[in-house]
Amino acid sequence: MLEKYISQLDYKSQEDFKKHFKINIPNHFNFGYDIVDEWAIEEPNKLALLWTNDQGDERKFSFSEMKERTDQTASYFQELGIQAGDKVMLILKRRYEFWYSIVALHKIGAIVIPATHLLTSKDIIYRCNAADIKMIVAAGEEDINHNILGAMSKSPSVKHLVSVGPSIAKEFKDFHKGIENAKPFERPTKKNENSDISLMYFTSGTTGEPKMVAHDFTYPLGHITTAAYWHNLTPDSLHLTIADTGWGKAVWGKLYGQWIVGAAVFVYDHQKFTPYEILHKIEQYKITSLCAPPTIFRFLIREDLTRFDLSSLTYCTIAGEALNPSVYETFKKLTGIKLKEGFGQTETTLTVATFPWIEPKAGSMGLPNPQYDIDLIDEEGRSVEAGEQGEIVVRTDKGLPVGLFKEYYRDKELTHKVWHDNVYHTGDVAWKDEDGYYWFIGRTDDVIKSSGYRIGPFEVESALMTHEAVVECAITGVPDPVRGQVVKATIVLSKEYEDRADNFLVKEIQNHVKKVTAPYKYPRVVEFVKELPKTISGKIKRIDIRSNHGKS
Repeated sequence: MLEKYISQLDYKSQEDFKKHFKINIPNHFNFGYDIVDEWAIEEPNKLALLWTNDQGDERKFSFSEMKERTDQTASYFQELGIQAGDKVMLILKRRYEFWYSIVALHKIGAIVIPATHLLTSKDIIYRCNAADIKMIVAAGEEDINHNILGAMSKSPSVKHLVSVGPSIAKEFKDFHKGIENAKPFERPTKKNENSDISLMYFTSGTTGEPKMVAHDFTYPLGHITTAAYWHNLTPDSLHLTIADTGWGKAVWGKLYGQWIVGAAVFVYDHQKFTPYEILHKIEQYKITSLCAPPTIFRFLIREDLTRFDLSSLTYCTIAGEALNPSVYETFKKLTGIKLKEGFGQTETTLTVATFPWIEPKAGSMGLPNPQYDIDLIDEEGRSVEAGEQGEIVVRTDKGLPVGLFKEYYRDKELTHKVWHDNVYHTGDVAWKDEDGYYWFIGRTDDVIKSSGYRIGPFEVESALMTHEAVVECAITGVPDPVRGQVVKATIVLSKEYEDRADNFLVKEIQNHVKKVTAPYKYPRVVEFVKELPKTISGKIKRIDIRSNHGKS
């Protein structure tokens, strides 16, 4: 399957990758027909999805079964009036019906809007009206039902509510009865255009209302690099990405690239994350590769890994936030596996990564993905030299890369603000070393300017995280009459240190940072808190910390 879409399968070096990698884009590409249905024809019994939950249930889906189920789902949605271009929100947690639904909607030509189960009624109202959502398909749980129903009186565009269970409130249609009674699916006579919108995410920005990031039908092809050359998957792989289906990370690691490669996707549907259970599932199902944010790996390395047979696990990747070098080194010591970091945004696919043929550097994101024309620029738009900080940008003057978003839906002004003069501005700051490796600094708004120095939050947070008292932290800049700004650390302490939240501990932490990183970066202001303010997707809201500084 993969050879249909790229000109060369194997690469020996970054130079080879950069020179020869190219994605071949067919006309009217549709992931449902061209990937899922094609696998069902070529290898109908090939495992596509292995799903289990924390109740002990287990389901295995071959590609032929996935074709059958997605056809049934598409037919049912058509009976409800869903057509090409209609927007459908999926609030399905880690339920296997998410895979039925997203592929079915692709087949219809509708627009999929995955969403988290953490949305409040207010959040749902905003999304329904901003995008004119026509239908919501949700997991039938009391809190989800409550929040959806609480939004309906102010969401006039929504015509249907559908529930996959376990409980079906009277206001919801029964998903499983619907697909069981559906007529044979008839493929729409009009094919989608590659440029049509197929997928939208409401990004949980750290400021303002969420933006609507729109991707076209070629977007799944952009994840070939994600699966084949970052996750390092093959048709024999069983891959686990830890992510709820409401986040963009789900289609990064639980769908598009994985199925194009022919790898099987493992899903563990659980209510509460526990490191023990994840390790147990890896052992039990002989999972071959794992992708998770650094937070997950921080919990995993606290377990006694000698209790588990992890011999099947050969490759691990990390994304979602910058990786602290201490986590990298500890995981390598315990497992022998070198974590391979990757970087991208909801607006893109994988843009910078540690690929199999390059040696990872602890704390570095890796090298630019040649799928994109990546550069680092200063505030004047000049490409910076090695050692200099700059904003990560994507140049589009030579063509649009597969995987870059189409637009911020219904917001031309915001789209132009970040993407103009053939340059897409990510808003993320990094520097590159003499070998071309990229090192994350922070968001452009978060970089601290103190006494002429530019200090990135991540580098100070990495130093703080090596102190045993620190469970979580955020670095911000606060005004200072002499230095312009000084570094402030907002810290969540471990239970063992909560009673020591005094000036002596502050001094100890400050001295620790001075030893671990450059002394001028140490936090002159330290605040201990019970928890950090975060967005709905778990990103730290540094703007809230800055705005609350000095308030009692």
